[in-house]
Amino acid sequence: MLKQISSRKIALGLALTSSLALTSPALADSTNTRHTGNSAPVVSGNITEADVLSAQIAWGNALVKIASDYESGGIAKAKATAGAVIDAAYGYQYGPVLFKPTLTTAPQTFRTTREGALAYFVGDNKRYPQDSGFALKGWRSAEIRNVAIQLHGNTALSMGNVLLTDKTGKVTTVDKTWGYVRDDKGALRIVLHHSSLPVKP
Repeated sequence: MLKQISSRKIALGLALTSSLALTSPALADSTNTRHTGNSAPVVSGNITEADVLSAQIAWGNALVKIASDYESGGIAKAKATAGAVIDAAYGYQYGPVLFKPTLTTAPQTFRTTREGALAYFVGDNKRYPQDSGFALKGWRSAEIRNVAIQLHGNTALSMGNVLLTDKTGKVTTVDKTWGYVRDDKGALRIVLHHSSLPVKP
């Protein structure tokens, strides 16, 4: 029995020593193992700052496109464009999106469904009678000013201001927070979108 226990202790000790050899930087530096040949390609699903900036620009361009399509083709064209934008940019296909638009009031403050988001952007939905279509207000450009971006592997957060200019030259500034995840095709999806007007003292 003692011999069996001793054998087990020796085996455990060897296993621990092997584990340390694989994980200890000091031990790794003391080996004769080296890498040869060309550098192997590295694949990462981590979201980068460039990914976030690109997604933000795409969102701003999409808002301007919806406004333009409304002016050239009416509500039907604007609604089709807005639907395509939502499907491409937001994550409603995965579940509720944490979307609090700029100009909404209770009991429809939050738009966790695709229908609610579409109604906010273009209106024309009797279930959302207070929505007149935020994207239909003649927007011509969007300027995004981030105050901070956090990158956490497959997720990212950004916060800052978006300055929207309409066809008269009037600029509307909104406070904006976005949360992103990368989908299984590599695209960024908005899963958090909080927007509000700056508080005036």
